[in-house]
Amino acid sequence: MSEALKALARACHDRRLERREFLARASALGFGSSAAGLMLNAVSTRALAQDGGVDFMKHKGKTVKLLLNKHPYVDAMVKNIENFKALTGLNVSYDIFPEDVYFDKVTAALASKSSQYDAFMTGAYQTWKYGPARQIVDLNQYLQDPKLTSANYAWEDIYQNLRAATSWDGKAGSALGGPGAKQWALPWGFELNSLAYNKRLFDALKLGVPTHLADLADKAASISKSGKGYGIGVRGSRSWATIHAGFLSAYTNFGNKDFHSAGGKLTPAMNTPQSKQFHQQWIDMIKNGGPKNWTNYTWYEVGNDLGAGNSAMIYDADIMGYFFNSGSNKEAGNLAYAAFTPNPAAKAPTPNIWIWSLAMSEFSKQKEAAWFLLQWATGTQNTTFGATQGDLVNPVRKSVWENAQFKERLDKSYPGYLRQYQASVEGAKIYFTPQQLFPEFTTEWASMLQQMYGGTVPVGEGLDKLAETLTRKLKGVGLA
Repeated sequence: MSEALKALARACHDRRLERREFLARASALGFGSSAAGLMLNAVSTRALAQDGGVDFMKHKGKTVKLLLNKHPYVDAMVKNIENFKALTGLNVSYDIFPEDVYFDKVTAALASKSSQYDAFMTGAYQTWKYGPARQIVDLNQYLQDPKLTSANYAWEDIYQNLRAATSWDGKAGSALGGPGAKQWALPWGFELNSLAYNKRLFDALKLGVPTHLADLADKAASISKSGKGYGIGVRGSRSWATIHAGFLSAYTNFGNKDFHSAGGKLTPAMNTPQSKQFHQQWIDMIKNGGPKNWTNYTWYEVGNDLGAGNSAMIYDADIMGYFFNSGSNKEAGNLAYAAFTPNPAAKAPTPNIWIWSLAMSEFSKQKEAAWFLLQWATGTQNTTFGATQGDLVNPVRKSVWENAQFKERLDKSYPGYLRQYQASVEGAKIYFTPQQLFPEFTTEWASMLQQMYGGTVPVGEGLDKLAETLTRKLKGVGLA
């Protein structure tokens, strides 16, 4: 019976059979969609091995060790890991840690120059420190070697903005993905920032979806006054992550910048009149329509409140609306999605992005074997499997977004998600100015937001103080 399923999978892979027909015939043979998906991925992975230019069995018998954050992307990869082992003959071991300690584990491993881990998960922002410190490997040397990278890997299939976001030359203010940039990581899965809202509550209150920031603030305040929870959830903790999500997406949409860059020197741009006006609008929105303990809010509190029905909307990672619209969450099935253009004069959304990526440790003793793992994990076969058989959302490859099974799954279980994604993805990229002091500077920014929210300093004065502080620190390292 498995041989019959394998034959169907080969026909589907060779495009002699449509995916829908493949799944229907597999079902008739008694195989569920999960088993059929595993077989199709196995056949696709074996096809990768048939690329004569790459000897995927070159390091057979060795073990690649990974350092991973607890995440659905990891769950999807582990579910499919036997196909990688069959492709390469490699063994894979991994340590998985929750996010509240994960980045400390990475920092410690790299700082100690430990060879314990060959590769690890990272955000693009973190590579702005790891790369120039020579703690991770420039992957261009592998991407450009036909003896190590299959032609079927299809690097160009990954969105250009994501490839660029994980590539930098290490010079403050240089464009991501520009000339001379080093490819510090491979994009694996990403999130862009948009609105997720409680459709049940909106219908009950006869409210339409907000169309710009002032409209969002008004509706959030109205909901808060209604006694049906609070209106809008956004991040507020003293962390760089408070700046990078909805805040920077809206900030950018109004034409604001974090820094001006010229000749390798940076000038803070948070204290322009236009920026001050935006900050005041953002803080007023939170005061009138946000949670009472906003300064404690991370992504976790923002998402949980939406799923529990405590908030009516969030302006944050689109995948949070995806994950909190399922499982045991009280409002599962009631959440909806919308692309968001905060500036009425702007033509489209400008979502800042977070990209979970895979990087290789400079201190690995088996870099080629680690490269095979990175190549497979971010390749078409595994990311298609993750998107259709797991929760690898959002996938980084254009071809996966064209996959009929994936689109049908989104439309059936998460109506509106695909539409908000398609309306947002063209403008989705990293809008921060790359520089090695990113974590420290964005944390300072979040701290000032808290002070302005609490009324300990007026908005204009606070942003002037922030710009002065950052300028002084930039001068201290020769960047101003």
